[in-house]
Amino acid sequence: MDYDHLSRLRRDHPAWRLLTANSAPLIGAFLHQAFITPNVRTMPEQELAAEFDDYLFRLRERHGADLHPRSGMDYLNDWAADERGWLRRYYPPDSDEPHYDLTPAAEQALQWLAGLEDRSFVGAESRLKVVFDLLREIEHGTETDARARIEALEHRRAVIEAEIAAVREGRMTFMDDTRLRERFLQAIDTARGLLGDFRQVEQNFRDLDRRVRERVAGWEGSRADVLEEVFGQRDSIAESDQGRSFRAFWDFLMSPAHQEELSELLEGILALEPIAQLSPDPRLRRIHHDWMAAGEVTQRTVARLSEQLRRYLDDQAWLENRRIMEILRDLERHAIAVRNAPPESLVALDEPAPRVELPMDRPLFSPPLTAVLDSARPEDHDADIDPSALFEQVYIDRERLRAHMRRALQTRRSITLAELLEETPLQQGLAELIAWLSLATGEGLGVIDEGRTHAVQWTDDAGRQRRATLPVVIFTGRNAA
Repeated sequence: MDYDHLSRLRRDHPAWRLLTANSAPLIGAFLHQAFITPNVRTMPEQELAAEFDDYLFRLRERHGADLHPRSGMDYLNDWAADERGWLRRYYPPDSDEPHYDLTPAAEQALQWLAGLEDRSFVGAESRLKVVFDLLREIEHGTETDARARIEALEHRRAVIEAEIAAVREGRMTFMDDTRLRERFLQAIDTARGLLGDFRQVEQNFRDLDRRVRERVAGWEGSRADVLEEVFGQRDSIAESDQGRSFRAFWDFLMSPAHQEELSELLEGILALEPIAQLSPDPRLRRIHHDWMAAGEVTQRTVARLSEQLRRYLDDQAWLENRRIMEILRDLERHAIAVRNAPPESLVALDEPAPRVELPMDRPLFSPPLTAVLDSARPEDHDADIDPSALFEQVYIDRERLRAHMRRALQTRRSITLAELLEETPLQQGLAELIAWLSLATGEGLGVIDEGRTHAVQWTDDAGRQRRATLPVVIFTGRNAA
């Protein structure tokens, strides 16, 4: 807050320029009526100009025809100029009509002007309690001693249990009207201030996008370096304190349980007699919907900037590829020019590749294995061999499985393995199940959906129930000719 810094702010900051402008009452009154009061994020040019002309007409009826003689469109174009910076004029996607939105600096000026109004009372107690609650939350969130945390939680539990016991005995304490109105006004001021934060978040991402484009336009290094620079800056703002806070706020607000709880709280509090005496704005019942609308606009803006930056980088890559193709075509032209009269020697190489010999990488000598043969003929009574093991080998008739699958696909386009096994259960257990999987993957007769599973049961030779859980297999029979 030194003299030089304040001098630069007075000269360059749009909010200060708005406050010192000759038409500051007109600017503040109309922008507040058009954007802040209805919580409008953006307005088409024709609609905003028509509303401004009506507003000027009413002013001239009361204060004379010479008051602010220019048209509404002239004022809007002037306020959106770079030397003013109070409105942002832009073209949204899929629209050829310009739109207007408040800049964060203009909203700061309007909030400061709104704070100049005399307040019926200043709530000191509620602010002090907020300070104490925040400090307690910081202390509890940074406490590393487990015993100290447990003691603090036990103390809070004791206080809550004492309050529960007092309520059961009929000794209930209620908040008086003064405290009730004080806390309500503070909550509403904080809730309205959140709406202005979204415009600042949008502006921060626009400034980042502009800096990245300027850096890419003058970049002389490799493409990998510029991509690392771009994504590094985007990660820095997403992982900043503001980015983390905005993401946490959005996740908390998008919870259906929190939305329902907030709606119930607003309905109940606005129905209280002391609050009704303040004549609160009826739109406060939907303040959380205004938050969601403003946050959604911010999210779409960030996504649109990312898409535009991607196309911008694609254009840069196209220019690089075009330069490479020009170099290749230049080489082809030179090759055609020397085809009929080649030079004696273009380039000489001793060998097409360097020869590297590493003595320590040579394998050590390994003696060959010598097989020992015993030519003695075994006697008939030396071993009793049971030949039944040769006939007990499990053989899966894959053609039978294919035929069963083809019959099932005659009346439908696809069928799952679970449906096939319901019609014809497993007869040979796990080996048959593996054969089904081999038909689906090895022969291309089906696909496997890793996102879903189902269970298969069968009875083994010993009469025990077996169960296997595997991904869903869908047979289409494309190659089952």
